[in-house]
Amino acid sequence: MFMALPLGISKTASDPVTAPAEHSMRLWEYDAPGAQGCAEADIPTLKPFFAPDQKNASAPAFIVCPGGGYENLAAHEGAPFAEWLNTLGIHAFVLKYRLGPKYHHPVEMQDIQRAIRQVRSRADEWHIDPKRIGVIGSSAGGHLASTAATHFDDGNHLASDPVDRAGCRPDLAILLYPVISMMHIYPHSGSRLNLLGNSPDPVLLEFLSNELQVTSATPPCFIIHAADDRTVPVQNSLLFAMACKEKQVPFELHVFENGDHGFGLGGDNPILNIWPGVAAKWLRTRGFAEN
Repeated sequence: MFMALPLGISKTASDPVTAPAEHSMRLWEYDAPGAQGCAEADIPTLKPFFAPDQKNASAPAFIVCPGGGYENLAAHEGAPFAEWLNTLGIHAFVLKYRLGPKYHHPVEMQDIQRAIRQVRSRADEWHIDPKRIGVIGSSAGGHLASTAATHFDDGNHLASDPVDRAGCRPDLAILLYPVISMMHIYPHSGSRLNLLGNSPDPVLLEFLSNELQVTSATPPCFIIHAADDRTVPVQNSLLFAMACKEKQVPFELHVFENGDHGFGLGGDNPILNIWPGVAAKWLRTRGFAEN
C-alpha cells in the first residue's frame, strides 16, 4: 500500500498510515518525477493542518499554494491560510512545490496534481469528502492553483500506484492576486522566467496562460485582487474572470481599490481584512463550510 512518508522518517512495517500533523509528507514515496537531487528543495511535500472536531466527519479540504514568483515560498501565504481554513471546519494541506530556476514546467504542475490526487486517494483515512477538495493560491501560487483548475484528468485507473488512480480536478479554487497570463502584456516576468526559462516555446506560453484554458469543466472560482497591484497587474484576474463568464463557470470577483500585492489575509488593514469573511460566506454557499 502506498504511504506518503514524513521527511526524515524511514518506513517500517509497523508505521501508521496517517502521519502526525506536525510532519510534512512526501508527495511521492521515493524520488519525485524529474528530481534533480535529494535535498529538501528536490522533495515536494504536503504539510497537513487538520481541523479540530472533524475526526468522525467527512470534511472538505484545501491544498494551499503559497506565492513567491516560482522562486521561493511566502510563509505568510501558507500556514496562516491553512489555520484560517481550519476555523471553518476545513482540513488544509500546505504544498511545498519545487521551484525555479532549478525546476521548470511540467514539474510544478505535476506537484499540484499529485497533491490533489494524494488527498483524494486518502480521503477515507483522513475523514475527507473526496468531492469537496479545493485549491487556494496566492500570486505565483495563484497561477499554480489556476493551473490545477484548468489542467486536470480523471486519473489512471490502471496505475499500480493507488494515488495515480485518483483524479486531480479541484472542486473549487480561491485565487488571490494571481499570476494568470504568460503571453499577454500583463505577465509577471519573474514567474514566467522561473517557471518556463529564458526562451519558452510559444505553444507552452499559451498552454500556461490559464485564462485561455478555462472550459465549462473548470470549477467555481473566488478571485481577489487589488486595482493598484504593481507586481501582478489586476488584468490577470480580470482576464480569468472574463474567461469564466464566457464558459459559464461560476465565479466571484472582488477588486479592492488599494492593497498593492501580497497582502495575504489582510493584516490590520480594515478594508483588506474583510475578504476572509466574504470568502467564508462564499464557501458556505458552495457547501464547503458550515460555521
